[in-house]
Amino acid sequence: MKETWRWFGPGDPVPLEHIKQAGATGIVSALHHLYRGEAWPLNEMLKRRDEIHAAGFVWSVVESIPVHNSIKLRSPSHAHFIGSWKDTLATVAKAGVEVVCYNFMPVVDWTRTDLQWRLPSTGYALRFDAVDFAVYDLFLLERKGAEADYSEERARAAHARFHSMSQARRDDLEQTIIAGLPGAEASYNRETIRGLIAEYYGVTADELRSNLAAFLREVVPAAQEVGLRLAIHPDDPPWPLFGLPRVVSTAEDVRAILSSCNTLANGLTFCVGSFGARADNDLLAMAREFGARIHFVHLRQVTREPDGSFHEADHLAGSSDMVGVIRAMLEEEAHRRRAGRPDHEIPLRPDHGQLLAGDIGKKVNPGYSLVGRLKGLAELRGVTHGLKHAIPELGG
Repeated sequence: MKETWRWFGPGDPVPLEHIKQAGATGIVSALHHLYRGEAWPLNEMLKRRDEIHAAGFVWSVVESIPVHNSIKLRSPSHAHFIGSWKDTLATVAKAGVEVVCYNFMPVVDWTRTDLQWRLPSTGYALRFDAVDFAVYDLFLLERKGAEADYSEERARAAHARFHSMSQARRDDLEQTIIAGLPGAEASYNRETIRGLIAEYYGVTADELRSNLAAFLREVVPAAQEVGLRLAIHPDDPPWPLFGLPRVVSTAEDVRAILSSCNTLANGLTFCVGSFGARADNDLLAMAREFGARIHFVHLRQVTREPDGSFHEADHLAGSSDMVGVIRAMLEEEAHRRRAGRPDHEIPLRPDHGQLLAGDIGKKVNPGYSLVGRLKGLAELRGVTHGLKHAIPELGG
């Protein structure tokens, strides 16, 4: 597997020379300043590519090309933004990148409620607290109709938590949820997010699923024509938020997506942490069933809690069988080599990392500090080498 590292461009607190020290050889990046749906200019793509190449890396994956809200709603302007998306695909191909990771989450991208949750180790982790999220939705955002989305027990717990929160904690909770985490397509204030959520009133999961399929029928042939492989990222967390449907959360969802355009160009980003936040997702079965269409792997671990909360765990701890997933991916690579597939080497990245040691107190992108990911990549590399040593047929 090809070790890669997410880099947010020249403003990233983790510079390319530090990534080089981590041992990664590929970079995962995007033109993050262009997130409103416009086509990416070729000169900017080439500038970013040349900067990556000059540091001794290859640009392995574009993560992400934003999918404009009008595409998800199939509103009147959707055709324009799909055209821009296809133009961007052509630009990405001209820059020599072969894999594009993207998502189809409505309004909010990946979501957490706490960016520095204290661990017993004295480090810090990202956390999604299900009760805190209900606090925000019910009592701060005061979303219309929110009461119908929570059980009486959850609503009571949220009410008690809300009244125990300081104003500073309430402000921090709102900032964490709606201000936009690294790689997110946009940030909001309370009024703008209310307005965007309102645009989805009445949109069902089936309708959103249909809009995704229609989008894929237009962009997958364009990707195939220029030699790109698309890799949709699962919802994070993989269940509805703010009453909005999410349709990339389960094995059934993935089957529907892949069958909507049954070609290699229409593939999956296998994110262990996102899929693993649901106990009903059998990750090993999914890795094997969808292996031929997995174009990118996010090796991230979470510890699940009974109420739907979770936090980012050590890469080899937590609730998912990380070693089993890595073995399944190595088996898939071996199968591809035997079949003569040129894409037999699957890019992976140590997705997210705890805030540890000298990074504590520094300016970092939440989840994307250096030391936590460095530790995670070293652990994952050790597992990979150990499996190849124990099972020689997995080696390349």
